[in-house]
Amino acid sequence: MNPQRRLWRWRLINAMLFGVLGLVVIVCATIGPAQISPLDVMVMLVRKLPLVGSVVPPGDWPETHETIVFQMRLARLVLAVLVGAGLASSGVVLQGLLQNPMADPYILGISSGAALGAIAAMLFGLGMHALGIYALPLTAFVGAVATAFVVYNLARVGGRTPVPTLILAGIAVGSFLSAVTSYFMITSGQNIHQVVFWLMGGLAGRGWDHVLVLLPYIVTGLAVMLLNARKLNAMLLGDEPAQHLGVDVERLKQVLLGAATLTAAASVAVSGVIGFVGLIIPHAVRLVVGPDHRVLLPAATLSGAIFLTAADTLARVAAAPAEIPVGVITALCGGPFFIYLLRKKKEPGF
Repeated sequence: MNPQRRLWRWRLINAMLFGVLGLVVIVCATIGPAQISPLDVMVMLVRKLPLVGSVVPPGDWPETHETIVFQMRLARLVLAVLVGAGLASSGVVLQGLLQNPMADPYILGISSGAALGAIAAMLFGLGMHALGIYALPLTAFVGAVATAFVVYNLARVGGRTPVPTLILAGIAVGSFLSAVTSYFMITSGQNIHQVVFWLMGGLAGRGWDHVLVLLPYIVTGLAVMLLNARKLNAMLLGDEPAQHLGVDVERLKQVLLGAATLTAAASVAVSGVIGFVGLIIPHAVRLVVGPDHRVLLPAATLSGAIFLTAADTLARVAAAPAEIPVGVITALCGGPFFIYLLRKKKEPGF
């Protein structure tokens, strides 16, 4: 394909996904006990924009509808967008860097470290009195980052970090941390429900404070990944060919592992352990757009945001007034969809 046509194709794909994401957010903001029309939600959002908002006349909706949209639903939707984007983008980078299409934050023990940190805060009250709602995300984030640091240093051999060694170190450390987490769960007594619900993943009770906590980490991690997308393509050829193409392989591994850890750890710290998004979304999108990370990374990031936003809304309303952990929804919805994509891939012309 002509490079110019390929560039426009990439732009069209990402523009379409961005439009779908905006549509999904608007539609999901209308769903709940209080029925609000999509047009009202759109007008509410436009009225909040600088310059443009002042010329848009107010609607005839009750004042409580604005409170419901902006204080309850929209904050959670924005958080779902950020978490989905963070998990999917980290999955793309880890799969490319480790040359393993089934890699995700679990494979380096990042999710296990976050889980252990969060459960320690729940059971032992680490920082709960001083930090309030920020204690759980902070301890989970510290646990994830510390785990990634330990795994990386365990895998270093003679100043280099072989990919197979890195994967094995991640599996070993992750398994150890999962065992410690299981022990804490067994001895947690009355707190077992809270621990299990967090391990299943969910965004219940989250608000704009959590969005502000998560946003800088997601933006920083995504920026680093996107700037290194071309170099990540070279890594698909192997360490030595990438070195011959002028890529500082070890430096790139450090930078991309740091960025992937940052986004995954921050996402898990806020939402709990949500499976599927970081594993299957990148793999499914790769089947559609190909392996070039310059288009795969933004496409998978937007797809992860779309998927988790829709899944979280379903988790919120499917069993109302109770709530299903969103991790259950992602597994139930994502598994059959991924099987469908694999079958379509085998058909001629797909």
